Amino acid sequence: MTELRLEGLSYEGRLRSVDLTVRPGETVGLIGPNGSGKTTLLRCVYGTLAPTAGRALLDGDDLRALGPKARARRVATVPQDTGTDFELTVRELVALGRSPHKRFWEGDTAPDREHADAALARVGLTGFADRPYPTLSGGERQRALVARALVQDPALLVLDEPTNHLDIRHQLDVLSLVRTLGTTNLLALHDLNLAGAYCDRIYVLERGRVVTGGTPAEVLTPALLDAVYGVDAEVVPHPRSGAPTVVYLHGPTGGQEASTM
Repeated sequence: MTELRLEGLSYEGRLRSVDLTVRPGETVGLIGPNGSGKTTLLRCVYGTLAPTAGRALLDGDDLRALGPKARARRVATVPQDTGTDFELTVRELVALGRSPHKRFWEGDTAPDREHADAALARVGLTGFADRPYPTLSGGERQRALVARALVQDPALLVLDEPTNHLDIRHQLDVLSLVRTLGTTNLLALHDLNLAGAYCDRIYVLERGRVVTGGTPAEVLTPALLDAVYGVDAEVVPHPRSGAPTVVYLHGPTGGQEASTM
């Protein structure tokens, strides 16, 4: 299984010497206020941005040294912006995830289509296979992009707000699915309760730096939420799972401006 390690990763002042590790088979969450650097960090991992300092290592291999196709055979991404500019059916879009495993002139084969149909079934879009992708709702597009990532057969799955636009049921379904894939997973989330329920460990970013990292119970504390988010909250165990659950109280605390963590 695959390990991701970031060493001193920096990017144009938006990331500042970030160190973190995603161990083989783990699901690790990135949380933090808007503008804290979560999306920038993920883009440096999956290759749309080149770090200005530091390294992203996948099983010891520097991701910057890999060509785009070699990187795509090992890393799949679900971006935050689903867009609507793919003039393809949903099945055709999902089958594009097989491209890193084929020569550039090869068309879709029967096994490719079987891969695509299996992935669509896993995300609940079987009945949408022949629909034009631009006609899908935001949540349906997000699930189609998850399916496209699945057919890459990646070792590392990188997801930027994968629950955006999804209703509650599909938020839970997508994150439950991610946990069962056998991949190493790094994802950015805004919803702290989803992070607490589905992540093995969490890193908190603020102004491009890692504030702290650890298990959800270690990270999601009233003091942290006050310092980083400037909110007053209680954290209690979920009555069934025991996962830390954030209960927001009324009114901001002003703690974010005074954060020294």
